[in-house]
Amino acid sequence: MGNTDDQLSKLSAQEKRALLDKLLKERQRSQLQGADRFGFPPEYAALAALYENEDGDGIADLFFQSFEGTNGNLASIAGRSFSNFCSYNYLGMSGDPDVSRAAIKAIETYGTSVSASRLVSGERPFHRELEQEIAGWIGVEDSIVFVGGFVTNEDTIGHLLGPDDLVVYDSLIHASVQQGALLSGARAHPFPHNNLDALDNILQRQRKQARRTLIVVEGIYSMDGDIPDLPRLIEMKERHAALLMVDEAHSLGVLGKTGRGIAEHFGADPKAVDLWMGTLSKSLASCGGYIAGSSDLVNYLRRTAPGFVYSVGISPANGAAALAALRKIAKTPERVETLRQRTRLFHTLARDAGLDTGGAHADSAVMPIIVGHTGPALALSRVLKDAGILALPIGYPAVPENKARLRFFISSLHTEEQIREAVEAMRKHKEN
Repeated sequence: MGNTDDQLSKLSAQEKRALLDKLLKERQRSQLQGADRFGFPPEYAALAALYENEDGDGIADLFFQSFEGTNGNLASIAGRSFSNFCSYNYLGMSGDPDVSRAAIKAIETYGTSVSASRLVSGERPFHRELEQEIAGWIGVEDSIVFVGGFVTNEDTIGHLLGPDDLVVYDSLIHASVQQGALLSGARAHPFPHNNLDALDNILQRQRKQARRTLIVVEGIYSMDGDIPDLPRLIEMKERHAALLMVDEAHSLGVLGKTGRGIAEHFGADPKAVDLWMGTLSKSLASCGGYIAGSSDLVNYLRRTAPGFVYSVGISPANGAAALAALRKIAKTPERVETLRQRTRLFHTLARDAGLDTGGAHADSAVMPIIVGHTGPALALSRVLKDAGILALPIGYPAVPENKARLRFFISSLHTEEQIREAVEAMRKHKEN
């Protein structure tokens, strides 16, 4: 070691910089070679550096943080408390004592796993109770629960459609829908976000060439916080003899007077939509996803969908938690009303402060603050974090480079003071 130190001390500053550059290039080459063994793209080294660095160009100080306790309106990192706008625990059901007790009781009764596909020995009473109550809550005949939200979309679309079919989806649709369309082999055609005139034009041109056509939209879009015109979509799908699927991951428990979703919001007949999809991980305080609709549809998926037939059934704790949360939402509609008041307050204050909320709906619990490019979004997120407020940035490629943003998830647990403090901190940063 001493000889090495002596050698380094004899190098000029220029020679030391050259040596450092050489070492950095060797490290990067080693990373690339390691990535190549697994077929990773060359860009992986740059991505790895992005997640490892905490400076202005990195994000290691913002993502993959280890949180303590329940993910609600407050969060704790290394003992420090923050106002938390990163959780989609919209109605505060995760951490609710009644929901937690239901999960504990289910584990005591059924264990931690049902340990088999429901087709064989994995079926338990809570499975069908949950599915029937989801269907009743939405207002359709039946539903089926999958173990994951992503696989619910991917497997359902991939299984129901084939090469002779057409899938037309909103350009901002969730990646799981796009993956499902790819898996199906159907022709896939995105339409410009929330542009139903463009959708109508696509259907006029392409519907006749397809055996079946599926239109897919979201109840609340997870990046922009806006909603589609459901009555017009229903009219359009009937006129074109198409099927309509609505992903309610972010709208169940949020939209509508009692939280039944976008159909209640518009006063539409739920049975006019062919497939209702939703996740259990947001308003329902659990993990998994569901498809709700006609009994024929659900029975077909129950007996043939690979992601259901060849997968373990949803766990006792997750099933019981979702069921308890759903029942509590029905008994406490005031939570939905409180959430609505908080979302409208955030929306009003943000607009009054000159912040860009895009096309977000005032009743949406997803609220973007669009700042432009990724660098300013990272900077704003760090300013807020220093002030004890958590709201994470979203940049390219998740959104266009000039539409980078912070995304706020509003909960019924948030206080008016927390919302006012967050908006005021952003207003001051904008003025500076």
